[in-house]
Amino acid sequence: MTLYPRFAAHLDAALDALVAAGDLPAGLERRAVTVEPPRDASHGDLATNAAMVLAKPAGTNPRALAEKLAERLRGVPQVEAVSVAGPGFINLSLARDAWTDELAAIHAAAGDYGRSNVGEGVTVNIEYVSANPTGPMHMGHCRGAVVGDALASLLEHVGHRVIREYYVNDAGGQVDTLARSVHLRYREALGEDIGAIPEGLYPGDYLVPVGQALADEHGDKLVAAPESEWLVTFRRAAVAAMLVMIRDDLALLGIHHDRFASEAELQAAGKPEAAEAWLRARDLVYDGVLEAPKGETPEDWEPVTLPLFRSSRFGDDQDRPIRKSNGQWTYFGADLAYHFQKAEDADQLIDIWGADHAGTVKRIVAAVQALTEGRTRFDVKLVQMVRLLRGGEPVKMSKRSGNFVTLADVVREVGKDVVRFTMLTRKADAQMDFDFAKVVEASKDNPVFYVQYAHARIASLHRRAAEAGIVPVDAPDLSRLETAELALVQRAAQFPRVVEAAAQAREPHRIAFYLYDLAAEFHAAWNVGNDDPGRRFLIPDDPALTQARLYLAAAIGQIIRSGLGIMGVEAVEEMH
Repeated sequence: MTLYPRFAAHLDAALDALVAAGDLPAGLERRAVTVEPPRDASHGDLATNAAMVLAKPAGTNPRALAEKLAERLRGVPQVEAVSVAGPGFINLSLARDAWTDELAAIHAAAGDYGRSNVGEGVTVNIEYVSANPTGPMHMGHCRGAVVGDALASLLEHVGHRVIREYYVNDAGGQVDTLARSVHLRYREALGEDIGAIPEGLYPGDYLVPVGQALADEHGDKLVAAPESEWLVTFRRAAVAAMLVMIRDDLALLGIHHDRFASEAELQAAGKPEAAEAWLRARDLVYDGVLEAPKGETPEDWEPVTLPLFRSSRFGDDQDRPIRKSNGQWTYFGADLAYHFQKAEDADQLIDIWGADHAGTVKRIVAAVQALTEGRTRFDVKLVQMVRLLRGGEPVKMSKRSGNFVTLADVVREVGKDVVRFTMLTRKADAQMDFDFAKVVEASKDNPVFYVQYAHARIASLHRRAAEAGIVPVDAPDLSRLETAELALVQRAAQFPRVVEAAAQAREPHRIAFYLYDLAAEFHAAWNVGNDDPGRRFLIPDDPALTQARLYLAAAIGQIIRSGLGIMGVEAVEEMH
């Protein structure tokens, strides 16, 4: 058990003792009780809000309860001092061996330090990217891809079973447009001068090899054929080629999905009809008429009876149609059925969407609540677009893609690790600038560099120690570490709770923030040695002290590797 859960257990035992003594009523809900670092480090090492949370339901004064609880906590091993602050906050100062024991625990657990089983094997389906299969990945897809993939790793780290899923929108009008675009390239491959790509078709050169492959397979027999004879064939071939390209692009980022779910297959299997029947049986779909759109006059609008989902019953602004007037499924109707399918083998669902889909969140949340009868936790994470800059100036579009900057071009220029880490340096729903010059800058202002540099420094330290003939040992004399150095352990000890909190909130960017803070404290400790040689990590004339500091540095390196691993970023040994 790591430090924070251990002291949470001590707190629980102290509360149980107060209940046994009659100072607290039994059965009080304790879920809101926390043990965490105090906001002000001068107040101690740990703080708890237990008295503040429990006083009101216990019918007592918070300060009085805090004093009673503080008295119990003073008897806990490794607690040196307990104080009550303000209206009833309790601060604890720990003995030195609490931190040296935790340092040893980090070494003992190694890569498992920070792992837990709070997820209890609960299956989470995370759908992310799900770009229309009409071309290569572009930077508009990149941020959601990284957020989704890092979140999947984060949830696995705390004991969830995770399904990484990509929803292929291959049943709509956009794939028919793709097929027509490929037919044009097919004719071009056969020698026809197609001129400028007509408005409304996909102009990118990435369709040229698809057209060539179809020309090689079919010759010229489909050049003049009616669309009805080639559309399905070309659509199937184009989507398959685009999915190969999409998989290859995502692989450059180290992203691999477990499942690619097809909208066309979903509809062919009758899933939307099954979802509609299930909802009708529960009076959650009915035939009705939508209100006239705002701003339209009666002459511009004709009322039509449509099957409507009662999304207003679940907090949406109005009920939503699941079919169009021609009988085809609306985007919402197909999406509703898709989530019904996902919920068949997952306990929780997470969608990573672009911020432009914000207007549809309420209705799909309502649908999942209805279809799972409230049993399935469902989160939609909105991801803002990324603005690409080069030295502060907007980046020009890519000719190959037709109208956007490809993900592959960006990864090949700055590297997978830089892209992945940078995408997690801000909260997903906050605007982001990606400046090609800044993300490769060797400075403290570049979090990617700063964190990787900390790990590289630690690796360099061990190499230089070996050259000096100092070998790390499993049980160094940790009494040689100074109090200021143990502050690094205090930061490192927060890693398990940061991981669990990030997983619960579905916010992988918290790992990047934490790693930056940990790296900053390590660099600060390192830089002290520039002014005070006695504070350097490597002191050749004092092997015992060096071994203690190597032990400390190795633990920090392990935490950095684990955190970067969750983010899908390599922990480099050297930086050039």
